[in-house]
Amino acid sequence: MALLALAGCAPQPGYGDEDDLGSGRARGSVRTGLPVTDVYWKADSVTVGGRRTAAPDSAHVTITPEGRVSGNYGCNHFSATARMTDDKITVTPGTATAMGCAKDVERFEKAMSGALSGRLTAAVADETLTLTTVKGDSIAFTSEPPAPLTGTTWTVGALVSGATVSSLPGGAERTARLTFGKDGSVAGSAGCNHLRGAATVSGPAITFGRINGTKMMCPGPRMKLERALLAILDGRTTYRIDHRTLTLTASNGKGFSATAPAPGK
Repeated sequence: MALLALAGCAPQPGYGDEDDLGSGRARGSVRTGLPVTDVYWKADSVTVGGRRTAAPDSAHVTITPEGRVSGNYGCNHFSATARMTDDKITVTPGTATAMGCAKDVERFEKAMSGALSGRLTAAVADETLTLTTVKGDSIAFTSEPPAPLTGTTWTVGALVSGATVSSLPGGAERTARLTFGKDGSVAGSAGCNHLRGAATVSGPAITFGRINGTKMMCPGPRMKLERALLAILDGRTTYRIDHRTLTLTASNGKGFSATAPAPGK
């Protein structure tokens, strides 16, 4: 699939009748500073029948250059496929989860899922994307950059063991936070005690040195979480950042996932 890039300019010389798959430019359009694919588009609002509804914080969409679409309607996750030509995106719905949501979120989900289907016209301006249906309904998005590893307060939200993801022990939620410094340090809380130590980043790896911390005793769930995290923060680990989620894994397959706060929060 062509990488969609939009602008109201004349086509550049040297392009044939087919989309230029290598450059991401399609006939009749030229590059802008902001591509549509490989961007986390946070939904701002949906307008259906002239009525605008603000989006929940979790509503978003991403599109790969191959035309795979994924995201969240505000509560439920979804996937779809897209065909992109010039300033048109044709979305074919795929699958979606079916969790129960608050009534106002359900209404937004219905509006967004209906508008994010079929032949849409895409318009990019600055860091915004607007998708408009043939009936005139639209969804407004703003691009949101991924969180950087360093300088971000990462709040641990789940433990990982191989392909299994487990929730934190009851009573230990949101108690563990880590911040990586550009000076090769790590500091925060492991669930109970404050900690500080060395963390050397090299490519996709973080190697932890000695971790020092306070010696307080806390309720059982928090101590259980702390022991699990300190075992992970020992030696070489690998990490991956998926937008605002950090996953860190030790060599034995045990690890954790943590999230960054939304911009401005």
